[in-house]
This record gives sequence, structure tokens and C-alpha cells, in this order.
Amino acid sequence: MATGINKREKLSADALTAALPHRDPNPLPGLGATARLEYPGRLSEKEIIKPLKAEFVRLKGKTTPTPATLEPNSFVLADNLFALHALAARGPKVDLFYLDPPYATGMGFQSRALEHSYDDHRMDAAYVEFMRRRFILMREAMADHASIYVHIGHQMVSHLKVVMDEVFGADNFRNVITRRKCSSKNFTKHQYANLNDYVLFYTKTDDYKWNQPGEKPSADWIDKEYPKVDAKGRHKLVPVHAPGTRNGATGGLWRGKSPPPGKHWQYVPTKLDEFDRAGEIHWSRNGNPRRKVYLTADKLVPYTDSWTEFRDAHHQSIAVTGYPTEKNLSMMRMIVAASSDPGDLVVDPFCGSGTTLQAAEELGRRWIGVDQSFAAAKATLTRLRHGVQKMGDYVERPERFKDAKVVDLFGGLPSEAQEAAPFRPVEFDFLADKELVEPLGAELTRLALL
Repeated sequence: MATGINKREKLSADALTAALPHRDPNPLPGLGATARLEYPGRLSEKEIIKPLKAEFVRLKGKTTPTPATLEPNSFVLADNLFALHALAARGPKVDLFYLDPPYATGMGFQSRALEHSYDDHRMDAAYVEFMRRRFILMREAMADHASIYVHIGHQMVSHLKVVMDEVFGADNFRNVITRRKCSSKNFTKHQYANLNDYVLFYTKTDDYKWNQPGEKPSADWIDKEYPKVDAKGRHKLVPVHAPGTRNGATGGLWRGKSPPPGKHWQYVPTKLDEFDRAGEIHWSRNGNPRRKVYLTADKLVPYTDSWTEFRDAHHQSIAVTGYPTEKNLSMMRMIVAASSDPGDLVVDPFCGSGTTLQAAEELGRRWIGVDQSFAAAKATLTRLRHGVQKMGDYVERPERFKDAKVVDLFGGLPSEAQEAAPFRPVEFDFLADKELVEPLGAELTRLALL
């Protein structure tokens, strides 16, 4: 195994710069210099953090809206800039941000009920600055042990990586995760099929919450990784030595053997004796020891930065809200469990259909969701109060969902109970930007009555 670069290799690699004087009249930036995107309208951090008036009201049935502050277990109908200002200025501190913002596709989106959901028309500099301002406020609202996941498409993933390196620090970058979003793209003709989107994972500091997530191993993986079987069960063989020399007991003799050159025993000789007495040391024909590691019932395979098991809804039996960019609930459960603990606060400032909120509620976290779309508000309120329905229902009942078990925002309440397992409505507050009350009072009341 290579351990470094020898002198000959170094001379070969650096021959040009070592032998010739510096001749470039325009030297490169020095080590440690950071990169950032420049464009018109870029505000300073001081201007972004400057307090912004944010007032909210609580909506409950037909009662008059009452003043409210942003508290856990709330859905907020508002521009998230105002909600993030409130969180950054007054708290509570956020333990986990997940956001699935617009992707800069240049498109408009409709729900499965053909209701307009949102326009994704910000592009280039306008999009970058829109997101940068919100990232800075999120950073200010985060606890020191907090994490942030940003779900984004290919259109702006590279731009947001640069922005997040600037805002959160390149040292706090953890992963660019590739998520398989669908199985095929039959209409692709002049380019490679677009099957993936991406998740940028950053933390506030290097001391962050992390509960290693994993999945149950497949039979093929078990056969490959644990190929041996004895009376005690399926196992694999692993070395009992590790790189590096030691002067203590792990560097001495065990059973008359020294560790291989440049290595040491992983355990002290008395521990190795315990393994051997328990039948957990395999001796090769040449007398080399290896430890038996047995497969346990709770064995999980840690997730990598390639997620292939969290596709968007792809068959008629999957229960959804009908919101156009709804994300996989199992993925959200995994993210929430990995980067927060029970009782922590999870915030989704582009919450869409409320999938993050459902995952947080199920896992015993507090949560806040924000969106400025009426379609998103309808989807989230319906999910939390009445549940979801099978995707096939949207195909079978196209006429304004007269008989479907969903809410028609301007047509009344669900006509009958959900057909799936018993659903427990979630207790939460519905808030809105105070400025919406006068122009949209009737529509807000309809939402409050869902």
C-alpha cells in the first residue's frame, strides 16, 4: 500500500514549477482564498440580517384571526423570508433544516387535481440571491449542532454548492447526495436520461448531531459480505492487525507470533485469547489468525451518498397529497432520524405538501413548515388533518374529485373517512402573514375550515 510520494515522484510531478522561475504576470489567489458568485443586487450579510417586520396571525375555523408568534408545531402561510427573520431574531433555535426549493426550471406546476401550485421562474442571479438571503437567515437560526439538507435539481446544484460553501463554510460541507428520483425517461432523445436530483448536506459546525442511518441488507449483500457459515452462524473473516507500529502489548508477541511488519495487533493478547477460546478466531493453514465477525439480526448497511431507494411516487397504490413535487416519506423519515433527536425542532421553509412535517411528527420531533402557495397550504393542512389518498384515485376521479376522499378548497370538506389504516389527526397551529388577512380573508377562512 502506498504511504506517500518519494523524491523521484515529487521531482517528476513538480518538474516544471521546480525548475523554472515564476513567469505568470497574474498570480493565482493565495491558499485559503474563498470563491463566491458576483452579480447585481447582492446584499451584504449585515443588510440581510437587519430586522424585518414579521407579524403573523393564528387562524382557527371561522373565528377572528388573532396575533401569534412563530412556535413549534405550526404551519405558516407566508413568504418564508419573514418566517426565517422571525426565527433568526427570536428563535426557537432550529436543530434541522430540510428544504426542497424551486429548481429554477422556468416552469409552472399544477397539482394532480389540476390546481396551480407555484411558478418556478426565478433564474440565474435572481435565483442565487433569493436562496443566498435565506441561507444566511437559516444559518443564524440554527443551533450549533444543527444540520441543513437542500434538495435541488441539476439546474442549480453547482451554484448552490458555491453559495453554501460561502455561507456555511466549506469545512462544514458533508455530502452531495445523488437521489434516484424516477425509473426511466422514455422521452429522452438527444441527451442522457435525467434520472437523478441532488441533496446538499451541510452542518453549522463540526460538532453536529448524527445518528448513523442504514438499511436492512439484501440476500445478495449478505452472501457476498458474510460468505462463511459454522455452527454459530453466518460470518466473515477480518484481520486482527492494523497499520502502524506500537511499543506496548499490541506490538508484542501473541501465541509466539509478531504482528506483520509495520502493523500491530488490534487487541491486547488477553482479548485475542478470549476470542480464540470462544471459537471466534480462524487459523489459516499457514497459521495466520483472522477474527470471525458474525452477522447479527439488527445488522444495517450504512447509507452512502447514492440514494436509489427513495424514488418519487411511481405506482397507483402509493398514498400522496397530489402536490406536484411531493417527496418520498421514507426518505424524510431517514433524514429526520439521522440528523435530529426526539424533541428537536425541524423546519421546512418550502414545505409543499408537508412530508417533512409528517415525518417529524411521527418521530417525536417538533416542527415548523412554511409555504406561500395556497395549493401547498391545502395539501399540508389536508395531510395533517385528514391524511392522504392513493395516487390512483386522482386518475379514477378526475371531475373535481367529487367522490374522492380529499378536500376541494372551494367545494367543502371530505365526504367520508379515509380508507387506509386509522388516521390520527395532528394537533398544530395554522398561522398566516398578517398582511394576507384583509385581501384574502375569505380564502384563509376556507383553509382554516379544512
